[in-house]
Amino acid sequence: MGFELRHLRYLLAVAEHGSFTRAAESLHISQPTLSQQIRQMERVVGAQLLDRTGRAVRLTDAGEAYLHYARRALQELAAAERAVHDVADLSRGSLRLAVTPTFTTYLIGPLAGQLHACHPHISLSIREMTQDRIESALLADDLDLGIAFHGSHLPGITAENLFTETLGLVVGTHHPDTDRTAPLPVRELEGRPLALLSSHFVTRRHIDAYFDRHRTTPHIAVEANSIHAVTEIVRRTPLASVLPAAIARDHSHLRPVPLDPPLPERTVALLRRSGAYQSAAARAFVRLTRQWVASSGYPASP
Repeated sequence: MGFELRHLRYLLAVAEHGSFTRAAESLHISQPTLSQQIRQMERVVGAQLLDRTGRAVRLTDAGEAYLHYARRALQELAAAERAVHDVADLSRGSLRLAVTPTFTTYLIGPLAGQLHACHPHISLSIREMTQDRIESALLADDLDLGIAFHGSHLPGITAENLFTETLGLVVGTHHPDTDRTAPLPVRELEGRPLALLSSHFVTRRHIDAYFDRHRTTPHIAVEANSIHAVTEIVRRTPLASVLPAAIARDHSHLRPVPLDPPLPERTVALLRRSGAYQSAAARAFVRLTRQWVASSGYPASP
């Protein structure tokens, strides 16, 4: 007797959890049933796929080799199901999108608005995550598209440049430089209190590298892991921050202050899995994104 797709999912679950008990709970089946199904699968394959002798259940060498292809088969079958249900006229469909955190403040709102206005029956799922997690999720077929930054990418990721993002000093109406138009020399930020994103943000690392390069050490008065928190702090206190210039443009209570020298620009990119099936919803979103970028006045990418 052969095995069915559920057997592949059972094996994947045990490999991910390292335990029959936890895998059975995640699959909502009993542990004896799961064990029996895996043994049946091993008999059909003709090899032991799991090592049950240790405290944790691990894949054998044969199991590692087999699961590599099983996981790929499941991804392709999931893509096939989406292709079957895809409707070219966009009367229905879904899109799984992820963005790095700074884009939730100024980019994802307009893009989601464009998609809903043009194709209101498309279901859009948006997740905020770091760039490395976006790329891993794309490769695992857990996402259709991602928006992050151009640079070195994981093998199997294709990047399409969208526009150039600039960072700059941002202040609120309580800050003494709120009406300043002349560039502020970066060395004048020495010892000044700033509110910055926390260090797990790629943007913060970009900012820190800029200050290090120019031998400037501001006083980090506040660190926050939320863009919204930083903008509210800048709005209501005399603290400044360094944020994408687009955020200041979109918030009337914030003011951009040019720095001298300016921070290096970054290229915003649309990410996808190379060779992956692109649904009509994904193609529509890509098209609308290109149109919106072209009409919004953002600097063109190199």
